[in-house]
Amino acid sequence: MLIYIHGFNSSALSFKAGLVRERMAAFGRSAEFACPELDHRPSRAIAQLETLIAAGGGAGVTLIGSSLGGYYATYLAEKHGLRAALVNPAVRPHELLRGHLGPQRNLYTGALYEFTEQHLAELRALEVPRITPARYLLVATTGDEVLDYRLAVTKYSGCEQIVVEGGDHGFSGFADYLDIVLGFCGVRR
Repeated sequence: MLIYIHGFNSSALSFKAGLVRERMAAFGRSAEFACPELDHRPSRAIAQLETLIAAGGGAGVTLIGSSLGGYYATYLAEKHGLRAALVNPAVRPHELLRGHLGPQRNLYTGALYEFTEQHLAELRALEVPRITPARYLLVATTGDEVLDYRLAVTKYSGCEQIVVEGGDHGFSGFADYLDIVLGFCGVRR
């Protein structure tokens, strides 16, 4: 099973999630793909993902995490011994998102919620101090306007890395790297 993990205020309806969903369908492997609408609370989002990992047979699961989803994927990969492709991943979201405390609206679903200190505490609790490099593929864009790609390059030192010059946080050129990402996750036609 391949689980796509979306980012902060994103959704299963995001551009990258849609590309992965379409490619899995083209490979005739839609039944092996999951992309849940994650709860805004980190602890609940992790619980949702752990339920999917258990349903997918545990070790047979691979992850693709985008932005905050990359942070979640790192936590889950280390906890469960999984492989994960990380796309413009957040490295320390409990620091990065401090400026977002207050009312939030999901960009895709329109859902409203309050982003609080409790959210930040839950994110901090998921921090992985050391990673197992062989588990990860990092794909990052130097033009990411939200996250400093150099933090990810440093955090995932020793991992397979693709650093794309330019680009943006949404990674509008993701389709060009999709087959590499899926190959890392063990998905081939």
